[in-house]
Order: sequence, then C-alpha cells, then structure tokens
Amino acid sequence: EVHLTESGGGSVQAGGSLRLSCTTSGDSITNYCIGWIRQVPGSEREGVAGVDKRGNEVYADSVKVRFTISKDNAKNTLYLQMNRLKSEYTAMYTCVAHACEFLGVVSATLWYHYRGQGTQVTVSS
Repeated sequence: EVHLTESGGGSVQAGGSLRLSCTTSGDSITNYCIGWIRQVPGSEREGVAGVDKRGNEVYADSVKVRFTISKDNAKNTLYLQMNRLKSEYTAMYTCVAHACEFLGVVSATLWYHYRGQGTQVTVSS
C-alpha cells in the first residue's frame, strides 16, 4: 500500500509555470506505475501523465511538450512540471498509483489503486 500527498498547486496566470509534487509513504513508488489525473467539476476525469516501472512516460496530447513528469525514487516523490499553462488546464490534479508493469496509454492512469487528495491548479487568462 502506498499513501500519496500532493502539493504545489495554486493560482497562476496563463503562460506561467507550476511544479506539482507527490510525496509518498508506505510502499516504494518503484513498485507502481504512477502518474497524474485531473478533473474539472461536472466533467470526466482525465489522465494527464504517467510513468511506469520501466520509466516509460505517457502524456495526454493536450499537455505534451508543456508538461514533464519525473520521479525521484530515492525520495519516493513524483513531480509534474507544468509550463506555458493555459486556462483550460484549470482543474484538480491528483496523484495516482497503479500496481502495473507498463503504461501504454495515458488513460491507463485512471485505473489507479491508490490516489491522493488532490491539489487545485487555477490558471487565469
């Protein structure tokens, strides 16, 4: 079992940057596929980015180039660097973990076994 805690959300103007962090406790993140999903109230959840046990990274088409996912296995921490933010990226961002080996598509992040509480990202235009 792994516990996930997000931080780093906030309000930023369009074009700005934020770095989300997901600190974990319990089991090592090296045992999971781990990533980020987001949701706007009234809308479906969306896979944003993920990285599997092999280090393979997947991204939603809408965030490719702008977002970079990374993890520090020694610190058991996952990051999401978000650059050139757009107002349509406003959402609750949640860190998730899935007991898988391989992530082929970003939508697989929605099949999580564990999730954090989320951190709000608000981008104003």
